[in-house]
Amino acid sequence: MKKKESHHSALSVSNGIEQPSSVNEAAVARLKHQKRKPLSSKQFLEGILSGNRIVLSQAITLIESSLPQHQEKAQKIIEKCLPYSGNSTRIGITGVPGVGKSSFIETFGLHLTSLGHKLAVLAIDPSSERSKGSILGDKTRMEELSTQPNAFIRPSPSAGSLGGVARKTRETIILCETAGFDTIIIETVGVGQSETAVHSMVDFFLLLMLAGAGDELQGIKRGIMEMADAIAITKADYGNIQKANRAKAEYTNALHLFPPSPSGWIPKVLTCSAHKNEGIKEIRETINEYENFIRKNGFFSTQRSEQAKYWLFDTLNRNLQDHFYLNPEVKKHLLKYQENVLDNKISPFVAARKLLNKYFKE
Repeated sequence: MKKKESHHSALSVSNGIEQPSSVNEAAVARLKHQKRKPLSSKQFLEGILSGNRIVLSQAITLIESSLPQHQEKAQKIIEKCLPYSGNSTRIGITGVPGVGKSSFIETFGLHLTSLGHKLAVLAIDPSSERSKGSILGDKTRMEELSTQPNAFIRPSPSAGSLGGVARKTRETIILCETAGFDTIIIETVGVGQSETAVHSMVDFFLLLMLAGAGDELQGIKRGIMEMADAIAITKADYGNIQKANRAKAEYTNALHLFPPSPSGWIPKVLTCSAHKNEGIKEIRETINEYENFIRKNGFFSTQRSEQAKYWLFDTLNRNLQDHFYLNPEVKKHLLKYQENVLDNKISPFVAARKLLNKYFKE
């Protein structure tokens, strides 16, 4: 009798155990539900107050959006959050590229969270207007801090003007304070106008410097040094300790040549090492000492009031400027007047007056 031929290949694979779906159906349903029913400003407030990071991040995204409907909703959320804000210590940190800001902030942040503080790290990126990039890399460099339950790191939005990014950062501070963060660090990248923007929204301004940076950097830093409440010489470790101590003495002497600070505080110069975790505690104690000093003499509340007034007028000026350039009559005649100015047919001042007259006649 002839055997029945087998149609099975020796290379066939058994079906095995059915694998679970790679899609989380519950998460998809939740997202669909959220898409159908966007959160109200009241629900945003409740979520932020409860410390919900997802809701906080969504609210910050609304602040960063340029869409009018998002901006309208963001302002409603900020208005509801205002009564719960203002209870944090706001620290501005700046320094030249390569000074080790990310390493310092991570070590300093881990020190703060170990003491039970809730820390939010926000960033202002002045280069975004030119490069259209963002500093998302800073978050990846703070790997350990970003995993801490009491830490929240938010990079600045990309492709935004310095003024716009700074304004959005200040609004983000209000949301983070409402979420219960008692310490807010505002980091700025590079050297320039961003330091002034940061100084206008913080209580304490820390300048990070390198030992032996060279005279060419000192001229750049002069105006920024006058704003600093403390200077920290970074990378004071291994074979760099003597240089750091010498730089500390030089900066201490240099600070005596500057006018007294409005707060009456005498800025301090310290050394630190993020890698060896040295000098970090002393910097935190200096910040606490400064805060107690300005609260006692009344400068804390005066400075906060001046900062609020600064942002009121800054917002008014920017909104007026935007409204002016969006005016149909201005848009219609601006290019013509610009060409007349370049051809020396009309002075810039007369051209500006004519454009303003057209704007106000509207």
